[in-house]
Amino acid sequence: MRFSVPQFIDVEDKIFGPLTFKQGIYILGSVGITVAIFIKFGLFIAALVGIPILFLAFLLTFVKVQGRPFINILYSASFYAVKSKLYLWKKTQKKHITEDIEKAHTTRPVSVTMSQSKLRQLAWSLDTNNLFDNDKKIH
Repeated sequence: MRFSVPQFIDVEDKIFGPLTFKQGIYILGSVGITVAIFIKFGLFIAALVGIPILFLAFLLTFVKVQGRPFINILYSASFYAVKSKLYLWKKTQKKHITEDIEKAHTTRPVSVTMSQSKLRQLAWSLDTNNLFDNDKKIH
């Protein structure tokens, strides 16, 4: 082999223990922001603002939706919310149910009448499994 082909190029390197660089930045950044808010404003405001920030960092770090990172989902959702939308409505003619019911009542199935002798022959052939009436056919 002349060249070695790299494998697993889509797997990111683990830099901060079990976390990748991006995951480490999310966690360290959210903890840093929460600590800065705690130092500046106190415990109540830090808890009020810091818990959603830490929760968002947890989502960004560990959650994947259908194999896609959560940051991609946030990006797509924000782009969808801001983008203008085009609503189209195509009116279709609906079939009236009353017409179908009237058609069903007007068309009745044709009943097949069978003479008594043909009915007996048919019953006999079914009972004997056509063992004795191979040459006779019932129409």
